Amino acid sequence: MSRDGRPRGGMRRAWGLGWVRRLVVGASLVLLGRASAVMAQNPAWPAVPPGATLHEAGRISILAFPSESRLARALLDDALARDTFPGLARPQDRVRIALAPSAAVFRAWVGPNAPEWGAAIAIPARRLIIMQGRDAGADAGEPRQTLRHELAHLMLAEAMGGLVPRWFDEGYASFAAGEWGREQVLATSLGLVWRGVPSFAGLDSAFVGGATGATRAYALAHDAVAELGALGGAGGLTRLFTSWRSTGSLDLALRQEYGMTEPGFETFWRARARRQYGVVALAADLGALSVVLGFFLIPLWWQRRQRQRARMEALRARDVAQEARERASALAALLGEGPSERCGEGSRSFDRGEGPV
Repeated sequence: MSRDGRPRGGMRRAWGLGWVRRLVVGASLVLLGRASAVMAQNPAWPAVPPGATLHEAGRISILAFPSESRLARALLDDALARDTFPGLARPQDRVRIALAPSAAVFRAWVGPNAPEWGAAIAIPARRLIIMQGRDAGADAGEPRQTLRHELAHLMLAEAMGGLVPRWFDEGYASFAAGEWGREQVLATSLGLVWRGVPSFAGLDSAFVGGATGATRAYALAHDAVAELGALGGAGGLTRLFTSWRSTGSLDLALRQEYGMTEPGFETFWRARARRQYGVVALAADLGALSVVLGFFLIPLWWQRRQRQRARMEALRARDVAQEARERASALAALLGEGPSERCGEGSRSFDRGEGPV
């Protein structure tokens, strides 16, 4: 999820047509109307919508309907236990989180501009996060990790204001949430081999594209921020954020802390990412291609092998028959039982007058 309200990932679950689900949808829409009215009247929704409960502890409040209460308590406990973020001071701003009890409620709360694959949204200007509840699909991700991703967006906005470009905002949120599984996307992306690693401006554009392109952009942004953290060593991000705030420029902060310009880091990171993931992606895709080709070619090879085996069996049978005939002929010649020889002996007997009287 982006800091300006653009969603970060996940898929909406489809509703069935059974009467039970229709009843649930109807009830959700009633709650939606009441909750949306309250939120529209006051963006901070200090009043609890009818039927919902406000779970509060520390600086975090979670609005949840009864179906989401258990999830709300688990999210609240986890968020408070890990309420620090890499390179930044402990957050101070209060945060409000709304758990949508259904896909219809979530869609209505986030508005029509959020893509279908959105799982959560952070709105820094309102210090508000809207998440899908327990009805979210499997692609929505692990709820605690999703919430931490969105909290990182709010934390970055609190600490840095409007200084942060989109690619860094998304990459930092993914990095802070520990979404290391995103590297698997890069390891299987043949696009890195043929088209190369996009620029930071290209990443910013990809976030608003389709789900596939956005997923790759999130993974690359994560990798770029992780690279910055690794280059700076212990406390590297802390020093980078300090210089960034004081100078108001990422380029100047990189010069001071890392000895390279922002374009220089971009060139370095793109080359490293292509070397690291491009070869792996090519090998993975070639392996997948080999499996597909094998699926089609192995039956053809087996048929050819069967034909060759039948042909060899026929040749062997012919050779055996030929050898048998030759053996029989040789044995007959050896025993003097050939037909030509017997006919010759009869002719000579009659010539000598030795035949019967």
